[in-house]
Amino acid sequence: MPKILSIAGLAISGLLLLLFGLDLAAEVPFGRYSMMMDVAFVVSSGILAYLSWTTLREVS
Repeated sequence: MPKILSIAGLAISGLLLLLFGLDLAAEVPFGRYSMMMDVAFVVSSGILAYLSWTTLREVS
C-alpha cells in the first residue's frame, strides 16, 4: 500500500508542476491570476515529489 501511495504522490506532484509551471511560463490555464500562488504551488509540488521519491526508495 505505501508503494502505491508514493507513486500516486509522484503522479500528483508531476501534474501540479506541469499545471502551475505552464501558468507561470505561458499563462495558459489560469491566466497568471496570482504569480505568488503559482510559485508556491511549484515549490510545494517539488517538495511532494521529493518526499514521495524518498519514501518510494525506502519502501522498495
